[in-house]
This record gives sequence, structure tokens and C-alpha cells, in this order.
Amino acid sequence: MSDAAVLSGRKASDAGAGAGAILIIDDESGIRESLQTLLEIEGYRVETAEAGDAGIARMADQPFDLVLLDFALPDKNGLEVLTEIRDRDPDLPVIMITAYGTVENAVKAMQGGASNFIQKPWDNEKLLADVRAAVARRRAEEENVQLKRALKQRYNFPNIIGKSEPMLKVFDLVAQVAASRSTVLIQGESGTGKELIAKAIHMNSPRRDRPFVPVNTGSMPTDLLESTLFGHVKGAFTSAIASKKGLFEVAHGGTLFLDEIGTMSMETQAKILRVLQDRKFMHLGGVQEVQVDVRIIAATNVNLQQQVKDGKFREDLFYRLNVITVDLPPLRERREDIPPLVEHFIRKFAGENEKDVRQTSAEALRPLMDYAWPGNVRELENVIERAVVLAGSSTIGLDLLPDSVIGRSDHRVFSHTPDASLFDIMEDCERRVIVDQLEKCNWNQTEASEKFHVPLSTLNQKIKRLGIEIRRKSSRE
Repeated sequence: MSDAAVLSGRKASDAGAGAGAILIIDDESGIRESLQTLLEIEGYRVETAEAGDAGIARMADQPFDLVLLDFALPDKNGLEVLTEIRDRDPDLPVIMITAYGTVENAVKAMQGGASNFIQKPWDNEKLLADVRAAVARRRAEEENVQLKRALKQRYNFPNIIGKSEPMLKVFDLVAQVAASRSTVLIQGESGTGKELIAKAIHMNSPRRDRPFVPVNTGSMPTDLLESTLFGHVKGAFTSAIASKKGLFEVAHGGTLFLDEIGTMSMETQAKILRVLQDRKFMHLGGVQEVQVDVRIIAATNVNLQQQVKDGKFREDLFYRLNVITVDLPPLRERREDIPPLVEHFIRKFAGENEKDVRQTSAEALRPLMDYAWPGNVRELENVIERAVVLAGSSTIGLDLLPDSVIGRSDHRVFSHTPDASLFDIMEDCERRVIVDQLEKCNWNQTEASEKFHVPLSTLNQKIKRLGIEIRRKSSRE
């Protein structure tokens, strides 16, 4: 079954029939009935509860896409119920509704994880707009979760975070080449995750039960690198007091990952070429040939073709390595992957440091989204690790980000008010990504939907929800 089929096969019972499933928790019967009628006319499946505990019990019986929660309930405060909902389902959107709509209550609700705050009496059109937006976000998040699950069932990518089009293309290419014996060249800037991709290729290959051996060829002088790769016999050089196997032998039957291969000397390149051609080599100081069965995956952050032109890299080795090329995009070209990467690193470092850090504030997420990330994913990882270690609460605020991130952002910035919610920021991110792709496709929605790997109807729904105005196509269309 394809990934699209996995996603489209979502049962109505899993998320409510029609437009979505909504739970109303309010102690006033008139309010419950009024909201239920309004929402059912719009096609939502609606359940109601008159108290907090009753509402939590409803959630145990069936899943919902949204909760409309009153502030003042007979058995407990709405904020307490909100906390219980967050503990049960951290991603479930909750809109607080109350007659006591003070700024203080609104702030407490948003800090507690509410996605919005509406005061009684409400405006029907505004309420419905907020409901549609919240349910759409819930559905989109579930779609992303199911897509990740489908990808992870199909491929073994446990530590690679990415749902953007460039990364989905990388995943597909990795899956296609993994089963082969072909040499792979991974190209990308420093910090883009080249070793993770190499591991993914190895773990999805028939060699997965054999060693994966990484070596950074740029961190060693030539003599030490050759000794490390090919091994040596006793007495081969002054400090060779015993024979030692090289990494080619250690990786026999598995995969040898040569990182920063563009830094190797021409002499070492010639020896690597011979292994690729004949699958044989000799220990330093040795006379016996050693035969190995090793798949080589190489990586570089420099332009090897230019290195060939400059006489710094062997042309014959380049063509041996360049059988299959995987180009990893820099983080600035897949900004929609930043929020899930941030969440992943928060969970990782909060666990390692035994800290109760769960999220970033909306204010802190903006510069993370805007920053150019010259160090790519590795730099983002370091920034989040620092923030988690220094955090004194469950939320990473702007004060925990380094000045370099706050002060340096490229021209593509968000235009939010200081009190914009996380969902507002995510919507702006989604809007920007869709508009960018539509512009690249000359505003051809069909072509853009194919680029995003989503049905045309899904893209059109997003365009409508986000208020994107479709521009007239140029004459070339």
C-alpha cells in the first residue's frame, strides 16, 4: 500500500465523521445546545459534557479533533481540565470559552496550552472560523504523524527528521539505492546530517547486520589515515610495535563511510581507487594482498567536480564514487522542518538532562524560523541543547537563545505581533512555503500539489484556509 493510501484510508471513527469531531465541555445546557446545533449544521460530529470529569471520560471513550472548554465548571476549574487534556493528548487543540474573559484568564489559558480564547457571547462566524482553523491544524498534524509512521514502517529512518519536499525526495532516493551494492556519494554542507543518511542507507541494505564503520578522513594526517584504513604489519614504521587491522577489514561485509573525502591526499585517493576497482589492498609494510567485501559511502561538503578541475581530486576516483549522488539540502531551504526538529531536540536533551522542558515560546520560535543556520541541523541541535540545559521552566523563551540567532536573520521574516500564538506562526510558515512553491510552479496548483506529494484537493483546502490569493498565470502557461 502506498503512503497516500495509508493516509487516505483513515477511518471516520478515528477522527470523527464529516468535518471532524468536537467535544463541548460546559455546565450551561443552553450553551451546549446552541454550540452543538451551530457545529452540527457545519457537518461536525459533536459530543457534550456538563462537567470536567465527564468531559475527560468522554475523551477516554473516543478521539476528538477539538475541545471547546468552559472556564467555570461545577467540579473543577477549566484550567485544571485543560491540564488534564494536555497530559492525555498534548497536541489536541482546545478553545477556552467563558463569560469571564479577562486578559489574565486569556494569558493563563494560552500558557496552559489552549490554542485560542473566546468570550461569551461569541460571534458565530468568528467562532466557526477558529474551529475550522483548529480542526484543520489537527488534521494536518495527524497527517504528518501518519506520513512519518508510514515512512518509518517502509524505511528505517529513526533519527532523521523531515517532512519537507526536499527531504522526502532524499528518503525516496535512499530507499531506492539501499538494496544495491553501488557506491554512494552524499553531498551537503557541514551539519546537514550526511552520516545519518549513510547510516540509513546501511540499515536498509542487506548489510544491515554487518558493521557500519565511519571515518573522518579530514581529521587525520595522511600517514595516520592510511594506517587507520589499511592497517599495518609489525615494524612498518617506528611506532608499529604490533600488527593492526585497518578499518577496511573491520568493515568486511558491511559499509565503510568516508566523510570529508575531498580532503584526502592524491596518494591516498589512488589506494582508495584500487580498493574500489579490485576490492583488494595491502597492509602498510605488508606484501600480502587482502581481499574485502565492503560497500563505500563517501561524503563531502566541497564541490568535487571543481576539485577535479583544480587538480586536487582524481577524476577517475570521482567517477567511481559518483555512481549515485544524494544531495542534502541545507536547513535554510527546508524551513518547515525546523519546528519538528526543535521538538525532537527538546525531547532528546530534556531526557538526557532529566529536565521538564517541553516546548519553545511563540516569541522564541520566530527567530529560530528566521535564522539562516549556516551550521545547519548541527547548529540548531547545539542551540536547543544549550537552551534546555539553561532553562528554568518547561518553556524555552527568547532569553535562552544566543545573540547570534536573535540578531541574524535573513530577509524572509515573519510579521507577527508580540503576542502571536504558536499556531499563528505555524500558519505563516505553512502559508510562506505554499506560496513559494506556487510561485516556482507559476501558480499551477496541480503542479504544486505534485511537488508537495499531496492530493490537489488537500492543497486547495490549505490555500482556502490560509487565505492565499491565486495569481494569474503568465503567458508561458
